[in-house]
Amino acid sequence: MASLKDLRRRIRATKSMQQIFKAMEMVAAAKLRRAHQRAQAASPYSAKISAMLANLAGSAAELEHPLFKAREVKVTALVLITADRGFAGAYNTAVLRVAEARLKSAAPGSIQCVVVGRKGRDYLRRRGYPVLAAHTDLPGEASLELARKITNDLTERFISGEVDRVEILYTHYVNAIVRKVLTETFLPIGTGTVAGATASSTGSGSAIFEPDAESIFAELLPRYATAKLYASLADSLASEHSARMVAMGSARKNAGELVDSLTLTRNRLRQAAITREISELVGGAEALN
Repeated sequence: MASLKDLRRRIRATKSMQQIFKAMEMVAAAKLRRAHQRAQAASPYSAKISAMLANLAGSAAELEHPLFKAREVKVTALVLITADRGFAGAYNTAVLRVAEARLKSAAPGSIQCVVVGRKGRDYLRRRGYPVLAAHTDLPGEASLELARKITNDLTERFISGEVDRVEILYTHYVNAIVRKVLTETFLPIGTGTVAGATASSTGSGSAIFEPDAESIFAELLPRYATAKLYASLADSLASEHSARMVAMGSARKNAGELVDSLTLTRNRLRQAAITREISELVGGAEALN
């Protein structure tokens, strides 16, 4: 059994860890609010650019773009969004579990992973899975520059025929407690996705486009893809912070319970030592008599 000195040392150390967990929980809660606000702030832009594309598609049905062209799927690029840091509960493992199941069930080489986050990159490399590209050292907030960089890389690979389909695997933020792992098709962009997403917004009549619909269409489609990837990054970041907040809250609670248990054990040992000393004094007094 541990001595009183050891118990006091463990109690002090556990209380220090409890304070650290509490601080991390509060930081994660503050970052969660900002990340959720940024994700919501991006919605009007995505809705407007979708409305513009829907209007274009309705005004000129003959418009074509390489990002629309579906073909036989031989190689799929799976964009796996994870975190750079741990202490986030099951946030990373939930996404990686789904990704690994996809990789195991697919033919060798038919799925190439584009990984966002150090945790996902290290996990796949340790297990020998192919990593087409990795993006680490992520900024603390959802970055439009990162979304544009990844989108440009993916569209180039898709147009060149290196990959035939691009999917995004990320964690969707529902609320501070609930998160869902989702897989969405990124490329090719479905014409129904663009035209059907904002069918109600085209009732105000067709617009006049300058210089021409083709040029605007070619400019808006990459922006639409960037906005979609940015939304996934922002959603995943909010999920990461919520998972870390919950995990640190549970760790803080567990540390408090451990402190209570150790304190009770310490008090029992101290009481037993006092009782033993009293018994020895009484026994000595009786022996003198």
